[in-house]
Amino acid sequence: MHFEILVEDQSGKRALDILVPRIIGREHTFKVHSYKGIGRIPKDLRGTPDPTKRFLLDQLSRLLRGYGKTFEGYPRHYPAAVIVVPDLDDRCLKAFRQELLQLLRSCSPQPKARFCIAIEEGEAWYMGDLAAIKAAYPHAKESVLHSYLNDSICGTWEKLADAVYPGGSSSLARLGWQSVGKVKSEWAERISPHMDLENNNSPSFCYFRGTLRELTGIL
Repeated sequence: MHFEILVEDQSGKRALDILVPRIIGREHTFKVHSYKGIGRIPKDLRGTPDPTKRFLLDQLSRLLRGYGKTFEGYPRHYPAAVIVVPDLDDRCLKAFRQELLQLLRSCSPQPKARFCIAIEEGEAWYMGDLAAIKAAYPHAKESVLHSYLNDSICGTWEKLADAVYPGGSSSLARLGWQSVGKVKSEWAERISPHMDLENNNSPSFCYFRGTLRELTGIL
């Protein structure tokens, strides 16, 4: 099976480039595409989005329609699916999922697609495996790590920064969002290789892992 995986930033791509092959094995293929942020779902789902806006949700209707047409040409013995991995941030999970499903239903032809929402942010998947964080950052503050409630809406990347970054999240935030993005990519590259895929306390990571395995028939 082939997967087209859409994520909202470069750090998410770096994490999934490491994690996905460990989940699906070598007999399946994938490609991860990153965007410049999450953006928002356009009100007019039939309209043509501005291609200069490299935000995931702004482009999603166009992307899904395109995948619907492309996947029709895939052979039956080697199907394809698109996996969309946005952050929930402070949205209502139920309402956000319904918006995404409505967008998918507006596509003709409709691609095989799944929405795997990171709650609250992609860093929640690292925080689901504290041993992996400690392996990557041996001096991480355990009191901060153990104060985190899995998949809670609490400022997840800030919590991780408070545990592993010198001076914590306030120090990192003062450097600007570009620096935050670079540090997030470093976390992806350093923590993801240590993650125990079978023992992760983040429900949203487990859902992502289970979705890929269900589609590939690994379960």
